[in-house]
Amino acid sequence: MTAKPTDNSPSRARRPAAALPVHTWGSLHVDTASSEPLYLQLLRQVKQLLASGAIAPGVGLPSERLLAEHLGVSRMVVKRCYDELRQDETLSSNGRGGTLLNVTSRVMPAMGRLKGFTEEMRELGMQASSRVLKREVLHDRTIASVFNRPSQAQFLHVVRIRYGDQVPMTRENAWYDLQLAPGLVDWNGEGSIYTHLQQACGIEPDWAEQTVEAVLSSAEENEAFGWTDSQPCLLLKRHSHSTSQMLFEYVEGVFRGDAYVYKTRLKA
Repeated sequence: MTAKPTDNSPSRARRPAAALPVHTWGSLHVDTASSEPLYLQLLRQVKQLLASGAIAPGVGLPSERLLAEHLGVSRMVVKRCYDELRQDETLSSNGRGGTLLNVTSRVMPAMGRLKGFTEEMRELGMQASSRVLKREVLHDRTIASVFNRPSQAQFLHVVRIRYGDQVPMTRENAWYDLQLAPGLVDWNGEGSIYTHLQQACGIEPDWAEQTVEAVLSSAEENEAFGWTDSQPCLLLKRHSHSTSQMLFEYVEGVFRGDAYVYKTRLKA
């Protein structure tokens, strides 16, 4: 039986939720001398930021309290603005801050076949892209036990944010067995790992064991998704095997809960 890391692994470490991201919302302001109601000033600016592309779809709004403190206005001003955004379905009603809704319609990938994120997005008619946060070769006893390797074995650890049509969909932690796939040492972390494994390492993905858990986003995931408060997410853990029945990949991917619904077909 394959050993699995526990939920207190480094990739799920908890830290306090991120504070108001001033670099994103610093342009928001209100003019108390204007005859225009303060909440309408704020509403207009948020919609302009979204329409101009200055903020990406799916980015989380600050909590009412944080934004009110940032602007120097009462919390009721921000609440009225957020209520208007919810009314026209620009903002979700999840949490006190909510999430800008024209993120995506929820995507519904099927779970019956092993495939990478790039292929999954292509099947859904979306353009996949990535941002590499970390790429390192390391020794890790916990990961070595997952792969049934000695503690001194080397693994490639890659942390990426994966995007669908420029919307951050998942923050992905992945480990690869360099004894099995030494050609990954030269991989820069961009593009489809499965394509690189096939072309550079001669490894053909065959099957995987995968679990799905409900979790709250960590501080790292809040930053990746543009959230200020923890939100419901899906944690997928996958052990991927090659056609030679060797475990070549272990992945922990946290997918945003407001954008993902997984479906599977059941037969009696």
